[in-house]
Amino acid sequence: MSFSEFWTRLQVRKWGKYVITLLLFAVVFLFIGEQSLVQFVRRGREIRALEEQRDAYRAATEEAQREIQTLHQPDSLERYAREHYYMHAPNEDIFLVEE
Repeated sequence: MSFSEFWTRLQVRKWGKYVITLLLFAVVFLFIGEQSLVQFVRRGREIRALEEQRDAYRAATEEAQREIQTLHQPDSLERYAREHYYMHAPNEDIFLVEE
């Protein structure tokens, strides 16, 4: 069936032009333009990825805040300096044991 035969059949029918118009509208709505369904799905995925990243940053910030609160105590500050920077008191030997 060629396009011209298809076109004449549609013209014979009362709604041919409406069907073609609706099909064109559906194609434009689904696949073409900035407001298409494809773009909508892509943006939804991007939003979910950004929300996951935001949650990870919030968790890291909360962990850092807890660590800052513990470092306000003198004993904790000394322990942190010993563990992370290998600092020691005068006349004290440090032995590093790796597990």
